[in-house]
Amino acid sequence: MNELQRKYHDENIKVARKDGFQMVKDMAKEVQNMMSFKIEAVRRITESAEQAALTPQTDNGQPFRYYNAKRLNSFGPDGRPVEGTREMMLTPNPHFDHLPVNASLSTVLIPPNVEEYDPEVTNAIQWSEHLDPLFIHNYEDDPSLSWQFFGSSAGFLRRYPGIAWPPEDMSTIWQRPRNSRNVYDFRSSAWYVSAATSPKDIVILIDNSGSMSGHKSNLARATTESILNTLGDNDFVNVYKFSDATEETVPCFKDMLVQANSENVRWLKESLATFKSENIANFTAALVTGFEILHKYNRTGQGCQCNQAIMLITDGPPSSYRDIFKKYNFPHHPVRIFTYLIGKDSSSAHEMHWMACANKGYYTRIESFDKINERVLHYIEVLARPMVMYQTDHPIQWTPAYVGGRADSFLNDKVGQLMTTVVTPVFDRRNHTVRVANLLGVVGTDVSIDQIKKLVPSYKLGVNGYSFIINNNGHVLFHPDLRPLQNNELYEDTLEPQYISVDLTEVELVENENGPRENHSVLLDLRYDMIQQKEGETELGVKIHYDNVRRVTTRRHKYFYTPIEGTPFALGLAIPERYGMYELLAEQEIKHSQRNVTDYFKGTNWKVHPDWVYCEYTSGASGEQWFKTAEERVLHFLSRSRRPGWKWMSLRPRSPSQREHRHQTTKKDKDAYFCDKNLLQSLVLDAMVTEELERHNTRSEDTHQGHQIFGLTLTFVATRSGLLRWTDHSITNEKPPHP
Repeated sequence: MNELQRKYHDENIKVARKDGFQMVKDMAKEVQNMMSFKIEAVRRITESAEQAALTPQTDNGQPFRYYNAKRLNSFGPDGRPVEGTREMMLTPNPHFDHLPVNASLSTVLIPPNVEEYDPEVTNAIQWSEHLDPLFIHNYEDDPSLSWQFFGSSAGFLRRYPGIAWPPEDMSTIWQRPRNSRNVYDFRSSAWYVSAATSPKDIVILIDNSGSMSGHKSNLARATTESILNTLGDNDFVNVYKFSDATEETVPCFKDMLVQANSENVRWLKESLATFKSENIANFTAALVTGFEILHKYNRTGQGCQCNQAIMLITDGPPSSYRDIFKKYNFPHHPVRIFTYLIGKDSSSAHEMHWMACANKGYYTRIESFDKINERVLHYIEVLARPMVMYQTDHPIQWTPAYVGGRADSFLNDKVGQLMTTVVTPVFDRRNHTVRVANLLGVVGTDVSIDQIKKLVPSYKLGVNGYSFIINNNGHVLFHPDLRPLQNNELYEDTLEPQYISVDLTEVELVENENGPRENHSVLLDLRYDMIQQKEGETELGVKIHYDNVRRVTTRRHKYFYTPIEGTPFALGLAIPERYGMYELLAEQEIKHSQRNVTDYFKGTNWKVHPDWVYCEYTSGASGEQWFKTAEERVLHFLSRSRRPGWKWMSLRPRSPSQREHRHQTTKKDKDAYFCDKNLLQSLVLDAMVTEELERHNTRSEDTHQGHQIFGLTLTFVATRSGLLRWTDHSITNEKPPHP
């Protein structure tokens, strides 16, 4: 120990105070740059899709063939492809959930409820094939891109790179029956609905009168659940049941609309089980209740301040209640009316149809469970019309975090990784005889949260420092205390994401004597500023748990935060007071070193941090070589740094929106790489200083003596650069274990 301290003192070491505010702004700019790449890729897909839809489709009388993900590489007992199947070369790729993929083609996934040979479906599949060259170009331009996709309003999903479904996974992680894994109808998912429509305030009115019993009641509940499934964190909702009186299904949601986050939606769904059909329906009271709550939210600036709608679910009203609509909704129609006629009795169809069409909504009839989701989706098409009609903007939307496919990391390559998705709508720009406002679908790409965290290096934050990002709803995109269940079976089986809506106030636990969720005003101010895209700094005492949540301590943090421009996100840094505000500056210059620096990394008793980016290839063309360990990658780049012409590439590629010179080329060098010069040279210095520990490891008499006298089994040293060295003092000749 004394020797290590002496050697560090002999080096030219400086202690400097961190500028937390400048650091968070620099990191936010890097995250913004990365997100700009994803946004630009999505916008290029949008433009290409809208142009491809304009291309006349030829009909040569032959059946149209395409790569259906469910009909790939299927062979009979004789080894020949079965009828209807197509062959596709698939190669395992760690970057895409460790699945076999084809990077030259996309494949089409069709949910069971979508008719494959419907003319609208086949036409969209045909023209969307033109997206493949752009998918490939995007991936070549940004090899960090994950899955790219086009979700058609006709109901199919085109996904790049191409993949068989169920996936041809070679590992043992997936043992569930292959025939049970059908892709879900994504058109009801939050990522599709948020891109296709604007935020909305929704009031759902369910007829709970005596005529709505048995099968009708079950249909009404299922329809309500289907509507709730389409809502996201940017929407507000409440559910009312009505017979002779109108009341909220969740009593504590009285006289309010609640944010449609996962917790509130779950409560609303659970409340549907308490229904008891009785008495006679009072439609007047129900409609008035719906209009008044929506008008109140519109006048007071609450809710989303965008679309408003009433969903009326009933087996039929006695009249069309024109006087109610004339009083509350004419002539400007601020509230759209969507009507769902339950059951086989169509005697009230005329009244229901008038209610919807006279109030800029949609009427549909629901007779069976298998048609519910398809019929509910019509309201999304209607709410999308104004945005499509004006075609002035393609809003970019980011989803909350969710657990997706398997991680591409040295440490956790067999568990689901946190993801987010960026999406935007695709408009129909075809010249129709009558002007229509059709939504062609939604395009997007998935983004790994680990990829974002790379740009906020932990070593710069220091011991016990951490970073976090929240969105415009105050929900955490990542945070060290965000611990979702790593169960991603639903995503693996159906590609359906389960979004995580955890508020910042649930993971930052203020040090005070208040009860649960009685939050400190300083924390709420911090949350409000970040939501409002403000920058600033503050101080706060918090409780920190450790040892698998068995122990707790308190710590005072300095918080620095700033918006990530062009996104709904804000980045925050939490750095411990006093010691956390200082950093050690000490590096070993590699290029001018008289000794081969890889000599400092001999032996097997050392590791580097598996999640830190010392160096990495940025171009997929080099094939990153898929290093098996982080140590292998470090040694590779240390060796490369000794070659003539080595340059430190410490600036990541700039997105088109951030390039100072627009003529700057975007062509990627097949061997392009990024190296964190400060981190790598700090690692070399730490390796040089701690090399003595490795030498001691070779002296068996010292090892044996330490074990005999002191009972030592292992000594180790961990450094600020992520280097870990250890010495095994056991007397056996077995290979030393990894700490």
